[in-house]
Amino acid sequence: MDDYDEPCRAWTARAQEYPRPPSLTSLLFVPFYQLIAIMKFHAVVLVLASAAAAAPVADATTSIAERQSPSAVTDLLLFGLTLPQFTARRNNRDPATLDWSTDGCTNSPDNPFGFPFLPGCHRHDFGYRNYRAQSRFNKDAKAKIDLNFKNDLYYQCEGAWAKRACRALADVYYQAVRRFGGSDTSRREEAGRAYEEAVVIYEKAVKEAQEEGLLPVLN
Repeated sequence: MDDYDEPCRAWTARAQEYPRPPSLTSLLFVPFYQLIAIMKFHAVVLVLASAAAAAPVADATTSIAERQSPSAVTDLLLFGLTLPQFTARRNNRDPATLDWSTDGCTNSPDNPFGFPFLPGCHRHDFGYRNYRAQSRFNKDAKAKIDLNFKNDLYYQCEGAWAKRACRALADVYYQAVRRFGGSDTSRREEAGRAYEEAVVIYEKAVKEAQEEGLLPVLN
């Protein structure tokens, strides 16, 4: 046991260097006014903690659309989402404060082969109508919305058998809105020539697709 005497004495000396914890008796002699102050402090902390916990819940129930301006939401739906994402929002009328009305593609050129252009027409109408409602529809805005329309139609053509003919008709649709898309448009003569050229290219693409067996021959 003598071998352990020296380590034990060293440990005892080190332990005595640490301060002793306060006794229970000393805690009982805290002045009454200090106890009252401590109780009030903890009550305030609990109230603040409860308020902080409730605040994020209120923010979470507020949608992004409600926190943004109508113009910002319109631009997001037009230019920031894919066409399928836009269609999902349109089906839910999200947000309901915007104009979702449309005439589809009823005023567009003929589409005898049924290329899936309707979703693109929906978004194009959405852009025109909401920009006008927000007093933002001008030459530059129209050009941007029309170009987005063309890109949407090209996107839809990715699933078509006759992609070249589909894109050629998309160009016809694009030139049609550039030429006839409301009284806000300009340089109608130039747009008219571009429209006629697009029709010629489309008819050629249809003929080639029919020769390749990609499109039926219509009577």
